[in-house]
Amino acid sequence: DVLKAAQALAVNMNAAKGLQEVMKTNLGPRGTLKMLVGGAGQIKITKDGHVLLGEMQIQHPTASMIARASTAQDDITGDGTTTSVMFIGELMKLSEVSLAEGLHPRLLAEGFDIAREEVLKFLDNFKLPVPNALNDREKLVCVARTSLRTKIAPSIADNMSEVVVDAVRCIHKPDQPLDLNMVEVLHMKNKLVTDTRLIKGMVLDHGARHPDMPKRLENCYILTCNVSLEYEKSEVNAGFFYSSAEQRDKLVESERKFTDEKVRKIVDLKRKVCTEENKKSFVVINQKGIDPPSLEMLAHEGIIALRRAKRRNMERLPLAIGGNAVNSVDDLDVDDLGYADLVYEQTLEDDKFTFIEGVKHPHSCTILIQGSTDHAIAQMKDAVRDGLRAVQNTIQDQALVPGAGAFELAAHVHLEQFKRTVQGKPRLGVELFGKALLVVPKTLLENSGMDVQEKLLTVLSERERKSTPVGVSVATGDPIDPVVEGIYDNYSVKKSILGLAPVLAQQLLLVDEVIRAGKSANAGG
Repeated sequence: DVLKAAQALAVNMNAAKGLQEVMKTNLGPRGTLKMLVGGAGQIKITKDGHVLLGEMQIQHPTASMIARASTAQDDITGDGTTTSVMFIGELMKLSEVSLAEGLHPRLLAEGFDIAREEVLKFLDNFKLPVPNALNDREKLVCVARTSLRTKIAPSIADNMSEVVVDAVRCIHKPDQPLDLNMVEVLHMKNKLVTDTRLIKGMVLDHGARHPDMPKRLENCYILTCNVSLEYEKSEVNAGFFYSSAEQRDKLVESERKFTDEKVRKIVDLKRKVCTEENKKSFVVINQKGIDPPSLEMLAHEGIIALRRAKRRNMERLPLAIGGNAVNSVDDLDVDDLGYADLVYEQTLEDDKFTFIEGVKHPHSCTILIQGSTDHAIAQMKDAVRDGLRAVQNTIQDQALVPGAGAFELAAHVHLEQFKRTVQGKPRLGVELFGKALLVVPKTLLENSGMDVQEKLLTVLSERERKSTPVGVSVATGDPIDPVVEGIYDNYSVKKSILGLAPVLAQQLLLVDEVIRAGKSANAGG
């Protein structure tokens, strides 16, 4: 199975164009949805390029290579999958004509290189610096909204963008990198997607294990601990011999005593800090187990006790409520305790959820996603992930790029002038690169049902007249100022698309034989 020059190119071209056709329609806020049906009939409805490429069964080797490159783009920056697939497809499509006229692909590749470096320089001048991004809530909401509107319905996206920004601002610590794992994303299958909200505090996905424990407490001290409060068997296999019932009772009592002592220490601390006058209550969240007699003692004191909390929640809890996570119950002190205004339990069918709300200075929070169906929840989860990444990128880049296709239009106009300075055949590569950039505004217009040529020319002439950013309105197709409309893209996303897509397109253009490899490839792999 060997494909010679022209055929090899044709195969790669078709793969890139085919993938572009699939992805094209879901670009931008007006994009359409794709329905993915699994082998057992599971349904996923999505508009997110990353999910689509990850779940789609792609047989063609070239197409799967493009898909892998685009998902890598998503892993690095959290967005821009659809754009990079389309950009690669467009570069290949435009190259086809020149190559058919006998131009050598190496010259085109050189042209792409020159154009790429120029566009990256242009991007640095085109970006808008946002020096203190974290405190500029309005800009961050705009970025999150731009990202989320391309994934979910606008009405939900507007609400969610504020949730996402507040979550990131909540977990930020000065002089430390942002750790998005400190935002717990939890889903509950009830109500509507619009009820998704941010809880500055924690939601744990299990409840108290004793029927007599209170379901709701206010003004709570919270002890986070990793202490086993259950009867432990001895490590070594030991046999005990006793000759009378009294001795057996003594033995059982001494075994219990060890665990009861620990529970008593917790109860003593509770009595010390929670008095009748200060109306405080007490909650224990333990990473290890608590056995029924211990639960009984705690319930008797009106303490909510949760056992077997997840490890990730134990890391987040002290960040959210304050205090320290303790590994032993000796020397317990008030300083080890966290504080929350309200701790309550909510039951959904068989599942219990414990909410901890009203914390003082949280550095961890929970986004509670609610929805009536699994696919609605899955779609929200993907969107929230992208929204969080968009906000994080803005804070790290300390810069934004005007959206709505403004950067692509401006770069196209810039390359049209720049190509005059390039000598020889690589100029064709620069020209193609400039044209390929227009695929973004073109597709935005196409997905909005506009007359592409007419509107695109209007926008281009507008950009040539002005030196300010000009984008495409998806509602009318007319030129707009994205900065005024609050449409922003991430600088790092644009930068990595320009780093990834042209390189892959060059490699595919330079392939002149596709050879089926035999043993050596498998053995080496």
